[in-house]
Amino acid sequence: MVALAKLVKFRPDIAMKAINPNATEKAVGLFTLAYVLGFTIWFLSIGNFEFIVYIVTMAILIGLVAFSLRVAEYPAAMLWALTVWGLAHMAGGGVPVNGSVLYNLHLIPVVETTQYFILKYDQVVHAYGFGVTAWLLHHLMTRHFPETRGTKTAYVFSALGAMGLGAANEIIEFSAVLLVPDTNVGGYYNTALDLCFNAMGAIVAMVLVRMFGARA
Repeated sequence: MVALAKLVKFRPDIAMKAINPNATEKAVGLFTLAYVLGFTIWFLSIGNFEFIVYIVTMAILIGLVAFSLRVAEYPAAMLWALTVWGLAHMAGGGVPVNGSVLYNLHLIPVVETTQYFILKYDQVVHAYGFGVTAWLLHHLMTRHFPETRGTKTAYVFSALGAMGLGAANEIIEFSAVLLVPDTNVGGYYNTALDLCFNAMGAIVAMVLVRMFGARA
């Protein structure tokens, strides 16, 4: 009952004081809200209800990051990297290209078969996004458990955690397939390649953090 009372009395001004964003965090937040709002309007106008699922997911993630700002103290570069990922994701599903969407755009013909194509925009976004996720997890682990900094545990668990969240993302995509008849999610090969690129991005991110001693 106490929790419910607090929920009923929720006030945005008090919440903002608790978050207490600095200038960079405000800039990232405004930039993120601007493109999320823009793409939401665009998706609704063209009847693309598949990506409404992703917008709801993004709203939840934005809230998690916002309300953990003072606990996590994310580096500015990390926040910008996260919002660029969000923008790339929204653009992937909303920007029309060659009769399809940006996510299906073929970039470089590294491998091309009748079943799948490497390298696509979608795969690059997966590698980038879950590389950033591994970086974020590493930051959280080493911030709250400083004794893990520089250890194999911090690198391995962060990479594995990012891969696990990548698998959760595929579950969300599967939910979109079940809820919306016509989607651009793809089939078995697409899912498998997404998971592979998630893993690749996470591993590369941890290698870079190890090599350059990133503040993560």
